[in-house]
Amino acid sequence: MGQSVSAAKLRNRQDWNHRQRSKPKSTALICPMQAEETEELERSNTDGSSDFISDLPDECLACIFQSLIPADRKRCSLVCRRWLLIEGQCRHRLSLNAQSDLQPLIPSIFSRFDAVTKLALKCDRRSVSIGDEALVLISERCRNLTRLKLRACRDLTDEGMLAFAKNCKGLKKLSCGSCAFGAKGMNAVLDNCPALEELSVKRLRGITDGAAAEPIGPGVAAAALKTICLKELYNGQCFGPLIIGAKNLKSLKLFRCSGDWDKLFPLIVERVAGMVEIHMERIQVSDVGLAAISNCSNLEILHLVKTPECTNAGLGAVAEKCNLLRKLHIDGWKANRIGDQGLIAVAKSCPNLQELVLIGVNPTKLSLEMLASNCPNLERLALCGSDTVGDAEISCIAVKCIALKKLCIKNCPVSDHGMEALASGCPNLVKVKVKKCRGVTSEGADWLRATRGSLVVNLDINLDMGEHLDASASEGGAQDNGIEFPPMVGSQIGASSIASSSTGRSTSFKLLGLMSGRSFVACTLRRLASSSRS
Repeated sequence: MGQSVSAAKLRNRQDWNHRQRSKPKSTALICPMQAEETEELERSNTDGSSDFISDLPDECLACIFQSLIPADRKRCSLVCRRWLLIEGQCRHRLSLNAQSDLQPLIPSIFSRFDAVTKLALKCDRRSVSIGDEALVLISERCRNLTRLKLRACRDLTDEGMLAFAKNCKGLKKLSCGSCAFGAKGMNAVLDNCPALEELSVKRLRGITDGAAAEPIGPGVAAAALKTICLKELYNGQCFGPLIIGAKNLKSLKLFRCSGDWDKLFPLIVERVAGMVEIHMERIQVSDVGLAAISNCSNLEILHLVKTPECTNAGLGAVAEKCNLLRKLHIDGWKANRIGDQGLIAVAKSCPNLQELVLIGVNPTKLSLEMLASNCPNLERLALCGSDTVGDAEISCIAVKCIALKKLCIKNCPVSDHGMEALASGCPNLVKVKVKKCRGVTSEGADWLRATRGSLVVNLDINLDMGEHLDASASEGGAQDNGIEFPPMVGSQIGASSIASSSTGRSTSFKLLGLMSGRSFVACTLRRLASSSRS
């Protein structure tokens, strides 16, 4: 009796294995190794065991790989040939060490990673970078490239950029820094990439200084451009034709670019009136430029960082016409050109204000009370290096700022009495950051935590006076001063070691979700593997 039951179970197992072997396999991504993998599967099934992981379709494996961090993706690619191929063909983001010895490896790298759409080429400043020939070779194998980042690729010339642009006409985002090509190379991209939406240029060495500089733009890309970011350019105004021609431009960021921008802003605003975001840091601009910017009625985000020629009058002109303003960052550089008068103008005309960062500005209780009363949506406030912000001003904020969620106070004459005021005010407050405020003690911070158990209180009483107050937006200063934006997560890999995420998670919140997804995937794979062994 027992023998007949065992024989029946064996027949059922063999029938099940036969059905598994007869299942059609997906070949949407992988074809070359299918026969070899099928033979391995048959050999495992003859032993009476089943490999459930091998039964997963290629598309399912690709989805799992895309949820893993770079290190785990590399480990998975070493499991078997099938996983190696699938992992390579589902990777869309790649970062390579762009030294000159990368060129011989390009054919093999992009034979494996043939679906790359986002590519970063970064070279050490002390090393010899890839040249035109390597860039052209990459462009021939990555014609579907949509994003390109070039860092310290000093051996690239205008001719190489021209050949690249002709091969990658679908490019949507270009970021280049410390490269040696010039205006001709940049114009080649603008003339051949009509889908370009984002352009970021930093220290482009090939752009000549002075009046003889070749103008850049507009080109066919101007119609699609939505974001332009220019950093540390000797003659950033040569991009004037491009900015003026970008009629759909939404975001303009200018960091340490020489030239008189007061002359250019009236021309820009006349043609480009739909800008939503403008950043200006250490550029030559005054109230004349701000008066022109005030004609951008859709402006929502304005950063004025270390622009000492801008005064209360210019800020008032912007506030009067730009009533949709949501985020305002001002680094007054201790010049005392912007104060209560300009902030009161903002309070009267910008009721939608949600975020206000004041660095090196001296507001008083008068302007802070106006802002608190007239801006009911104010959720994030940073006061840094302000000599006039003391306990009375903090008490005013505690009473008036009902919607406030995050508050940063740095290097201000605030004491524990100000912390006591916060204990009973700002009912929606979730985080307070206090740094380099001599009057605030650890006991005061502990008392505030104990009084409001759900409130996060960060106290830094380091009083190193050698560290000067520097909170420039381009160097993460705003984040350092309490308005915390999610940090970027980046990685760079070598030519022979690929370690870049195909999904490009860029914020801490996405990273948290990614890690939770990773643990789920790892748990699932372990469960399947243990089932196959049993």
